[in-house]
Amino acid sequence: MIELYGADWCGDCLRSKRLLTRLGVDFEYLEVDKDDALRDKAVAINGGAQSIPVIVFSDGSHLTEPSDPVLREKLESLGLLGE
Repeated sequence: MIELYGADWCGDCLRSKRLLTRLGVDFEYLEVDKDDALRDKAVAINGGAQSIPVIVFSDGSHLTEPSDPVLREKLESLGLLGE
């Protein structure tokens, strides 16, 4: 399962959510502005940086603020696109 740490006020977060939804990829949306523990976890995953979205993949890797092409490439590399 993909975890997307983000906030509804974040344009990049909304863009990544839209792409995952459009591509039919299952993910869990974790709102960092509504839960301090989630915010702290996202910061820890991100090496101390407070940037979002932080997207964590089933292989343990993560991307921070990825562009749509970079996110799509990662999804393809994990075999998550049925195209």
